[in-house]
Amino acid sequence: MTKLIHVGSELEGDSGVLRAFVPTMGSLHQGHLDLVDAARAAVGPDGEVVMSIFVNPTQFGSAADVSEYPQSLESDFAKCEASGVDVVFAPSVNDMFPEGTNSRQNISVQPGPLGSVLEGADRPGHFAGVLTVVAKLFNLTRPSVTFFGEKDYQQLMLISQMVRQLNIPVTVIGVQSRRESDGLAMSSRNVFLNPAQRLEAASISRALFAAQDVQGNVNAQLAAARAVLSGDIQTSYLVAMSGDLSRELAGADIDPDGRLLFAGVLGSTRLIDNVPSAKGKTP
Repeated sequence: MTKLIHVGSELEGDSGVLRAFVPTMGSLHQGHLDLVDAARAAVGPDGEVVMSIFVNPTQFGSAADVSEYPQSLESDFAKCEASGVDVVFAPSVNDMFPEGTNSRQNISVQPGPLGSVLEGADRPGHFAGVLTVVAKLFNLTRPSVTFFGEKDYQQLMLISQMVRQLNIPVTVIGVQSRRESDGLAMSSRNVFLNPAQRLEAASISRALFAAQDVQGNVNAQLAAARAVLSGDIQTSYLVAMSGDLSRELAGADIDPDGRLLFAGVLGSTRLIDNVPSAKGKTP
């Protein structure tokens, strides 16, 4: 039976039981449930899978953005029960930020150079908000292992970096993106797309896969992607990076081993996606 907990002090469990943690902001889809499956496989039937559902206001650009994020705790809890989650932790903003989200006394985790490029360049302060809340959630849940989707690849790299540099005792595991039948990466934001935009959005994954198929250099890969992308999507970035995102790959690099990353806006909806730059590789 799945337990619903709202207060962090109630999360204390048996120290001898392996605990896997899946942080989310709710509006759950099959991609989130893939993380649950991976978590269960990691800790086994006798372990504990904890999922958090918390819409973190500090990673959004404005209060309006937060209010527009789709939320349905009742529906999400039902999905957690059906997928075998042991504990759903759904704290309030006041519980997570007892002094308020804008207090000058608040301590935050700063993401460093990687937090200022790609998504960080377009969304200042986003990753400081993400890392601070994830660190809080790690402290509250105290898991042995935690799972994040590769769709938010930069986030995955930053959380892995934070865990490594701050000596947080948890193993971070990335799980491959779940896609719709037409290739669009599953995202809670996809519900904001109207039918025509939904069709256009599928060109993002087609573009990345087209680039991945190119046997040539980075410039040729990116050109192949641009040729497929819908002109209705306003591109924020389309780049080839090293697997750890520490550097952008040179245009002349042939058969690069790294990651192709895209972000753009369709209508008012921001969409991101990424794939390994070469098939069969997972940098």
